Amino acid sequence: MSRAIVSLNAGSSSIKFALFVLTGDGPSRVAAGKLEGVGTAPHLVARDLNGDVLVDRTWDGGADLDHEALLQDLFAWAGAHLEGREIVGLGHRVVHGGGRFTAPVRVDDQVLTALDAFCPLAPLHQPHNLAAIRAIQTLAPDLPQVACFDTAFHHQMPEIATRFALPRALHDKGVRRYGFHGLSYDYIARTLGQIDPDLARGRVIMAHLGNGASLCAMHDGKSLDTTMGFTALDGLVMGTRCGAVDPGVVLHLLSQEGMSIAEVERLLYTQSGLLGVSGVSSDMRTLHQSQDPRAAEAIDLFAWRVAREVGGLISSLAGLDGLVFTAGIGENDPAIRALICQRLAWAGIVIEPAANQANAALISTPASKVAVRVMATDEERMIALQTISTLGLNAQGRAP
Repeated sequence: MSRAIVSLNAGSSSIKFALFVLTGDGPSRVAAGKLEGVGTAPHLVARDLNGDVLVDRTWDGGADLDHEALLQDLFAWAGAHLEGREIVGLGHRVVHGGGRFTAPVRVDDQVLTALDAFCPLAPLHQPHNLAAIRAIQTLAPDLPQVACFDTAFHHQMPEIATRFALPRALHDKGVRRYGFHGLSYDYIARTLGQIDPDLARGRVIMAHLGNGASLCAMHDGKSLDTTMGFTALDGLVMGTRCGAVDPGVVLHLLSQEGMSIAEVERLLYTQSGLLGVSGVSSDMRTLHQSQDPRAAEAIDLFAWRVAREVGGLISSLAGLDGLVFTAGIGENDPAIRALICQRLAWAGIVIEPAANQANAALISTPASKVAVRVMATDEERMIALQTISTLGLNAQGRAP
């Protein structure tokens, strides 16, 4: 009997998943999909590698169904689709591992308790990541589960890149810069090492641009600096998150605007970013189509802040050999890439408009001093690879 790994990325209202069969060549994806509308109108869609729909299901009166109930149905479908293949491990994206979890870890009750402590640092993600783990514990208590952390990739950043200019005692308590999107950066770093090893050994900035957005400065495939810090609220303008903001603004909102802590949290996490500036949408595609001048301003601010932060990371790297765009906006939005690269012409970046418009793998011209690439990330595959490694499985999914 062949064996399989499941990758899960659970959010507040959706669960992304991928199924991988283990062969002699490693994990092979056989299906992927998304369960949307958790808590409102659940809708499950899964497709095979050709994009053909394998299942498209809704639940009548499903507003009361929680993660556990929906995951039970998802597991039943996965078991049937895998045609008797044994699921030997399940890997989860867990956003925050703090300073303790610097590599993937097999989950037990002690690990779960420790991870609960990081929920205040990633309130949009962490509680739902852990809810899915607990749901699987109930549904399949003997199934090994692995937590794969978005913060772990940045663990090797130099000490100076982790510090805030706050009293040392706070740093020692964990108030420091961690960085996020590590699963994406790990995958891109590995893939770049295969397709362009010379560039991968150099000074490269990865731009993970999507509803959540950040940059990572890498040298020889290792993180040296990044734009997100203590929480996933820091850094670039995002879909609904503000990114870096003067901490005095938070004090002003609390002391002068009379806002509660909960109200400020909602403002910064869910009412700001592209949505807050435009008043139109958090979706870049919608903003491109809008005639509202506020939408254009939000787009310009997004590109300006990316270019500004790239400039700072060039300083951290003491130069730049490559710029890699990835994630939803980075992979699919030529207009945003063009705006960013125009602002970085001073760094020697020159892109080929036709290649950029076609979302080509290499969009820089031969005259460009910096190689500019577009690469598709695959966090689900990275989760599968880390799960296999953590459980000590061989290529066929068996313990040596």
